[in-house]
Amino acid sequence: MRIVVAEDLYLLRDGMVRLIEAYGHEVVATATTGPETLDALLKWHTDVAVVDIRMPPTQSDEGLRAALAARRELPGLPVLILSQYVEQLYARELLADGAGGIGYFLKESVFDADQFVDALERVAGGGTAMDPAVIAKLLSSGPSDRRLEGLTEREHSVLGLMAEGLSNQAIGRRLFLSESAIGKYTTSMFGKLGITDDDDSNRRVLAVLTYLNNP
Repeated sequence: MRIVVAEDLYLLRDGMVRLIEAYGHEVVATATTGPETLDALLKWHTDVAVVDIRMPPTQSDEGLRAALAARRELPGLPVLILSQYVEQLYARELLADGAGGIGYFLKESVFDADQFVDALERVAGGGTAMDPAVIAKLLSSGPSDRRLEGLTEREHSVLGLMAEGLSNQAIGRRLFLSESAIGKYTTSMFGKLGITDDDDSNRRVLAVLTYLNNP
């Protein structure tokens, strides 16, 4: 994969570059500010980008804004956003276009190399990859969407793992269920959420977006 890394902290940026290259991927550009990030994303059209939310010049949400602007110009551009803390609003904004190819990870999770690179590959493939800590935070806030209230406990578990970006096969392994059983749960879940799109990838993104739209 060809990857852009946008992170203003030198040690973290250098560490991610070395990690990515150790797994056989290529970092084609790095950026340290919001404007540099947008320029790099539009110039390189990469397989995936890693973008810190808070970047200079104001250290607010320049990285996020750059990623959103780039995705408006290049719909579906795969981006894995990094954050110091769980901020649910950012996760919602990222998925709002329903295009997929989005990940949201805490910076501390970068140190789990296998998990981080696996997330990059899933996002590059058009899927979603949410940090388990983000999912735990969402679960703790409790559901408010009435459609989510209609899901069974098992369907909630499946949806939470789907939000992390896991495939039906991987969800089955995690829950000690067969892939066909997970397929039945997801079909039921999509029906309860009113998601009728024929494209399974789009249905998964829409389900995750519904999940993330809890306050």
